[in-house]
Amino acid sequence: MSDKNAKPEKSWTGKAALAGAAIGSAAIAAALLYASRRKERAEKDQPTPKDAPETD
Repeated sequence: MSDKNAKPEKSWTGKAALAGAAIGSAAIAAALLYASRRKERAEKDQPTPKDAPETD
């Protein structure tokens, strides 16, 4: 049987998992910001309907 009073060994895996989650969430936030800025720029470059050329 296991000893209930034994202290768990210190491990770096918990810290690595936390760091990985932080890096992953930062990458997702950066991707969303990039996509929204790119979308705004594309919408700004399109002509407005009042500036559209006549096609008759």
